[in-house]
Amino acid sequence: MGSKWRKAKVALGCIQLPRTLDEDLSSSSAAILTTRYDAGRLSDGAALSSTVLSPTDCRPSSVTPTPSSSGLRLSRTSSKSSKKTCAICLNTVTPGQGHAIFTAECSHTFHFNCITSNVKHGNRICPVCRANWREIPFQGQNSEVVRGKLRANSVNWNRDRPFVQVPHPQPDYNQNISPTYRVHEPAMFDDDDLIEELDTFQEQSDSDVSEDNSIKKIEIRTCPEVSSIAKSASYDNFTVLIHLKAPVAKLSNHGHNSPSLSQISRAPVDLVTVLDVSGSMAGTKLALLKRAMGFVIQHLGPHDRLSVIVFSASARRLFPLRRMTDTGRHQALQAINALSSNGGTNIAEGLKKGAKVMLERTYKNPVSSIILLSDGQDTYTVNGPAGVQSRTDYNSLLPNSIQQNSGTSFRIPVHTFGFGADHDSFSMHSISEGSGGTFSFIEAEGVIQDAFAQCMGGLLSVVVQELKLELECVHPHLRFGSIKAGSYQTRLYDDARMGLVNVGDLYAEEERDFLVMMNVPRAQASVDEMPLLKVSCTYKDPITKEMATSGGVEVLKINRPEKIENVEVSVEVDKQRNRLKAADAMSEARSAAEHGDLSRAVSILETCRETLSKSVSAQDPLCVALINELKEMQDRMSSRQVYEASGRAYVLSGLSSHSWQRATARGDTTSSTNLSQAYQTSFMADMISRSQTMVLGSSSPSPPVRPPRSFSGRPSPR
Repeated sequence: MGSKWRKAKVALGCIQLPRTLDEDLSSSSAAILTTRYDAGRLSDGAALSSTVLSPTDCRPSSVTPTPSSSGLRLSRTSSKSSKKTCAICLNTVTPGQGHAIFTAECSHTFHFNCITSNVKHGNRICPVCRANWREIPFQGQNSEVVRGKLRANSVNWNRDRPFVQVPHPQPDYNQNISPTYRVHEPAMFDDDDLIEELDTFQEQSDSDVSEDNSIKKIEIRTCPEVSSIAKSASYDNFTVLIHLKAPVAKLSNHGHNSPSLSQISRAPVDLVTVLDVSGSMAGTKLALLKRAMGFVIQHLGPHDRLSVIVFSASARRLFPLRRMTDTGRHQALQAINALSSNGGTNIAEGLKKGAKVMLERTYKNPVSSIILLSDGQDTYTVNGPAGVQSRTDYNSLLPNSIQQNSGTSFRIPVHTFGFGADHDSFSMHSISEGSGGTFSFIEAEGVIQDAFAQCMGGLLSVVVQELKLELECVHPHLRFGSIKAGSYQTRLYDDARMGLVNVGDLYAEEERDFLVMMNVPRAQASVDEMPLLKVSCTYKDPITKEMATSGGVEVLKINRPEKIENVEVSVEVDKQRNRLKAADAMSEARSAAEHGDLSRAVSILETCRETLSKSVSAQDPLCVALINELKEMQDRMSSRQVYEASGRAYVLSGLSSHSWQRATARGDTTSSTNLSQAYQTSFMADMISRSQTMVLGSSSPSPPVRPPRSFSGRPSPR
């Protein structure tokens, strides 16, 4: 029977399953997939240990693999049939079938196209016996011959050797996955799992609205910087605060078995994770990344879909968008646990492949997002050191249809995570900013799972999509001066009497504050109250996919008395001004630091701290946190070495958080004392709590979702 099954697999070109997979599927918990390393086949003869990650206890073992631990033990079947079967695609190798054949110096044979793809980045190790090759094949389109010698695309290629020599190999990505998961990629990524109809979600949503008509309504409030202006006075750049708050996610009893935020009536998610598995991720980093991905997988529900892209020298899709049912979750955990690390860092290829999965999918869940994590510099695309402006424009690698400035409603945010001191924070921030995502700086290895958990807490609680804030002047002589909205797109039209802010998606309970500058004219003697502007918004419900309005138009009016003795400036408006001042100071200081003037950068931050400390809202929790954050940035600019190691990433993560008014992981903690958590929602906090307390695969019940709460750091304007 076994012989017939093996022949059938060879004939169909299918992928071999692990020998223990059947036993694992019948076990009560998720399978333990152990990557085995064959030390006996390595030239140095060193014994290499393995990392075992189990869904029942995803903690790294005491010994972690070294960067050289790329050798994976092939099955006995592969060894015996290696001369008849290509070890890369597992199809038969027979002359005369239309495929060129390459026979290596170790006598193993491969399809020519398969092996050239395997070695195109400098890998010279036989996939079967792990022998070191002195001669490798190449294709003309991947290299060029100059004066009889080969110039390869790999950055470590030695151009002074004969074209068949590879003195400094860059291992191909295929070495990072066991043979079980080297699945042939289709030309089109349209093989995603079928999604189910959302009737269940829609029924829950309808019942929520019937119980409380305000449950799905955006809360809008306005607040002028002063409540009264004398009739005889005019006011240039009069500031009005527009405050938005997303509806609360309704708790529901229609959950599923996954220990996730399924207790809320929410929209299903399509999530693509793009993960760095280059050589620098070896050891504890990779073990913690596997554990963090295990947490993500366990908290996705059966209506959510996940696809994983991994990259080193090149990029590969581990599996298509797959629903996280019990079977899908089990298979995803197996694929993640099978990863190993080596090779260079090709962020561009990983990013392009992640976007390709999203763009070519056949079906679409209401919420879509990409998560990108890297711990190093792009060794294949970037032409200069960190901070140099001659680097590649990563936004050009993102399809126009999913970019922030595309002008379309179809936008897929890329949330980027810079891991450690050596990552390219400049590029990671650029990628997130161009797509409408956030950039998080993971300084300490131990908080990577918490950072992912916080991001997931938002993605799993999207309650508003395609939100547009509409502003209109009421008084005939009023005009808008400008709209301060951070990174959000704004527009003034109709002779500056109308304005628009494109807000996009909001998580449950999220708040947004925008400042509108107006020119207020003198009032007539008969006018005691002047209407200034009307505020309304339109948005889409991600579950019902129906367009909705704010449920009413907020009209702001101010008093126009004859005289005013005491003018009180609104604390709410002042603290939002301070937030924008702090963000501008961070941006200006970073620019000075990039030009080598750290002393000027520190001076800019110090001046801003003094300004905030003397303002009306100086004692407000948000302003106190801003002052402390500016001080932290000053400390991280104390020297060029400190700035390169953590200062740049810390500043960029802060700018990302303030420009989008959304929580990011910053530095070495995601605790509530971090300023970026002023934008944190209760669902984000709950996911972090789960991350810090829950053991993956545990049979004990997970903590319940806490009821919505408001944050003292951001009281709503009255």
